[in-house]
Amino acid sequence: MNPLPPLAFCLSPLDRAEDIRRDAQALAALEKHNGAHALLFLNGDPALDGRALLRRPFSETATMARINAPVLLGLEDGNPLYAVELDPEAALPGGVEITDTRSAAMQLAIGETGILAQARSLIEWRRRHRFCANCGTPTLELEAGRKRACPSCATEHFPRVDPVVIMLVVKDDWCLLGRQQPWPPRMWSALAGFMEPGETIAAACAREIWEEAGIRTDPDSTRVVADQPWPFASSLMIGLIIEAVSVGITIDRHELEEARWFSRDEVRSMLAGTHPDFDLPPKIAIARRLLEVWAA
Repeated sequence: MNPLPPLAFCLSPLDRAEDIRRDAQALAALEKHNGAHALLFLNGDPALDGRALLRRPFSETATMARINAPVLLGLEDGNPLYAVELDPEAALPGGVEITDTRSAAMQLAIGETGILAQARSLIEWRRRHRFCANCGTPTLELEAGRKRACPSCATEHFPRVDPVVIMLVVKDDWCLLGRQQPWPPRMWSALAGFMEPGETIAAACAREIWEEAGIRTDPDSTRVVADQPWPFASSLMIGLIIEAVSVGITIDRHELEEARWFSRDEVRSMLAGTHPDFDLPPKIAIARRLLEVWAA
């Protein structure tokens, strides 16, 4: 089998500049760097330039209608790269068109999707965490967007990452897929859910399958296949394959509209796009990668 290509959002060429983020003078100098560029975002979605994110000279963005301070993403070939949020109430700069993030991820080169994941996650974290979770005071931005601090109680806040288990339940030549009501009519995918406090990956995997589909699994059979940053808003998808020890399905209707077993041949036709009735998630999704690995 040929090695599968990297998943979207998983590779980034940037040096995240950890060594200079606490140096105010160095950060100020970066903003004046001749090679500094900025990516443009509106409501968390990017502007594109073909298969790349649109880069504008950072100095140009000073005259743009923007909200919040620029976020330093890191160094690209030694040059600073920022993310700039445009004001939703202002007209877009000439030549700038915004693309939905999911659509963008399916168009961009793989390294660009990694940059996109970092930028969008930081933008969304800042939007959702403007106030101190400890005392409610508005927080201050530090380290060029990588940290926030409370001026009242001195609590420090860092970007959060929420771990999600997404698992393909298998039994011999069959796998379990489900669907949710908001999805397109033909779409089926692997089951998934957020990990809970005090829970291992294998325990979360087994719990979610039992809660959503009423199927018992063998936690010792859990195999991690891949992981993927997922910037909606800021998850880490942990993709697994796990063996079922029961096959009778009892659906939690609050979580799933339907669930059923699919044969390996059915999955292969779905991957090929030739199944007459069913589709799978797009190639940027880790659920599809789990099915690619199992079907092969």
